[in-house]
Amino acid sequence: MTTSAAKTERLHALDTLRAIMMLLGIVLHSAVIYGTADPGNPDRIKDPVSIHASNDFIVAFIHTFRMPVFFLVAGFFGAMLFYERSPLRMFRNRVSRIVLPLMVFIVLLYPSIKFAFNYTKYVFAGKSNAFSEAISSVSTIGELIPDSTVHLWFLYYLAMITFVSMGFGLLFLRLPRISDSLLKTYDWIIRKPLLRVFVFANITCLVFGIVGSAYVFISNSLVPDFNTFIYFFSFYMIGWGLFKSKQHLDSIMKYDWMLMITGIILFCVYFFRSDLFGDFGHVAARSMMIWMFIFGFTGLSIRYASQHSPLMRYVADSSYWVYLIHLPLVLVLPSAIVHWPISATLKFLTVLAITSLICFVSYHYLVRDTFIGKFLNGRRYPRGVKNVLIVEDEKNTA
Repeated sequence: MTTSAAKTERLHALDTLRAIMMLLGIVLHSAVIYGTADPGNPDRIKDPVSIHASNDFIVAFIHTFRMPVFFLVAGFFGAMLFYERSPLRMFRNRVSRIVLPLMVFIVLLYPSIKFAFNYTKYVFAGKSNAFSEAISSVSTIGELIPDSTVHLWFLYYLAMITFVSMGFGLLFLRLPRISDSLLKTYDWIIRKPLLRVFVFANITCLVFGIVGSAYVFISNSLVPDFNTFIYFFSFYMIGWGLFKSKQHLDSIMKYDWMLMITGIILFCVYFFRSDLFGDFGHVAARSMMIWMFIFGFTGLSIRYASQHSPLMRYVADSSYWVYLIHLPLVLVLPSAIVHWPISATLKFLTVLAITSLICFVSYHYLVRDTFIGKFLNGRRYPRGVKNVLIVEDEKNTA
């Protein structure tokens, strides 16, 4: 049985949306160091001099929608590979774009992440021998072996979710009547702006019920966590269905601004007065916020980013590399500016700006037209932004 179909034209809006969600990780990881919230675990550090609640707001806001949007878009592109290329080509693509980069970069980055974290932690604690102690933490072979997925947890779960979704895809190819019925139901829901928010929010409510909490805390353990898996699997599969109903993508623009504004208002009420919400209120509010933001951001991307832009294509191409290497920089830079007499907000922006600059410059000169760029994106790209070519390759399904 064939799964080939007419190829979908490059979807610049979803490429851009995925890149933005990935790059927001730098904002999140920079802001959390200068927030007031108690990290509650040893994997977080706080500037001992400058903190501000505004950074807690930024972190909570980004956490609400970032990875749900990312996994939904990943599901869309996963289905595109499955149905327009073939299940086998999808498998090969996902191994080369997800599994291999995960295996390589977790080994390469883990020592620098561990050193940067310990060094800054010791500087924040006022230790005079911070550098030597941090070096000692990565001085043996055993200490260099990764014991967690660190910030690459999303690749770990994306790989698992992708291969499980392939299994479901193959199953439903053998069940055409059930598949057609599900597609007709999905088509009917996705065309109705308010109904789709309500229906998918209820699915998220159900997932929260399964995991027993309105919060799904990300696991970077090497042992797969069921709660993390099932939570993001639900968004991936809804994104998979969205590809099957891609002819209705333009309908997502309807009420996009209204959903964004309403979502922001609801988030602000929830953030500042969470005491107003009971147990079910927490679940309902978070579920509604998530889907308001998903359809708000997706609609705005389709509205404003559907045309080819050399700059945004460049950003989309670079986002994978930038996210992979940003964490050691985000962790070590705060130690260099800890005694600067500036506010927590300015420190956060300084770390964000310097990290972004280093990441993009390194991408431009060391990655874009080199074997590393081919390894991550499937091909070498011309270095100049204005010379970006629209090439329909497998990169747009990363």
